[in-house]
Amino acid sequence: MAELEIHTESEHHADPRGQKVGILAAVLAVGLAMVTIASHRAHTTGVLLRTEANDHWAHYQSQRLKLHNLELGEDLIGLLGSRNEATDRALERYRSEKDRYEAESKNVQDEARQKEIEGDAVEQRALRYDFGEGLLEIALVLTSLYFISRKMLFPVIGIIAGTAGVIIAIAGFVI
Repeated sequence: MAELEIHTESEHHADPRGQKVGILAAVLAVGLAMVTIASHRAHTTGVLLRTEANDHWAHYQSQRLKLHNLELGEDLIGLLGSRNEATDRALERYRSEKDRYEAESKNVQDEARQKEIEGDAVEQRALRYDFGEGLLEIALVLTSLYFISRKMLFPVIGIIAGTAGVIIAIAGFVI
């Protein structure tokens, strides 16, 4: 019976550059995964902060509507009502509630603006992560082209793009 020989990759000359490029690609892939996760988390946080800011603005608007209703009540009593003890009590109550709504709406407005500022900062961080992610993806693809072409130009450009991506992503962590 004839013997069938099966040749495997391990029998051929190992490509030491290919091994190094493979490790580089793996490191780039891990960095890409980390930056992608950070980017997604930052975008989610940004959306949550925007939602909180919108909730505060809605609360602010409701406080202002209540305040304007009280002002309207004061005007109506002043124009249509006769001055007596009941109308004086109502006007006094309206004035005290107006003061309360004025103060509350100011606080809510400040909170809404603070959430907007926080959301803007998080979106700036997410933008840096996105740029870093894009450069790391380019680096990974370019580095992988070595296995098709066996030219070291691709991993070298990949290292440059990957380094730029990491620097930009780190800038997102710092901000």
